[in-house]
Amino acid sequence: MRHCSVQVRGLLTREELDRYNALIEVGSYLEDQTRYDLAYNIQKEIDILILPAIERLKDKGRARDRATAEYLESLRDGDEDEDEDEDEDEEDDKEPSA
Repeated sequence: MRHCSVQVRGLLTREELDRYNALIEVGSYLEDQTRYDLAYNIQKEIDILILPAIERLKDKGRARDRATAEYLESLRDGDEDEDEDEDEDEEDDKEPSA
């Protein structure tokens, strides 16, 4: 039986995780009995079961990417503000010649 990743398992609800563990156990038993034709169907059920958790993982990744982009944008805006402040300070330091 193919297991899903730890990240995906971590995003399964309690009910989904219990069902996942039961299906893995049944599938492993079937493989031990060389009933690969039946184990194939169990694996398909597992693949369908974990789809919502995979989507939740993708959503978390997208949210992280958005937060990173916002953070980088704020850094870029902060650098531009500092550059403008430095230009103003340099103009103030110059004394007019009389």
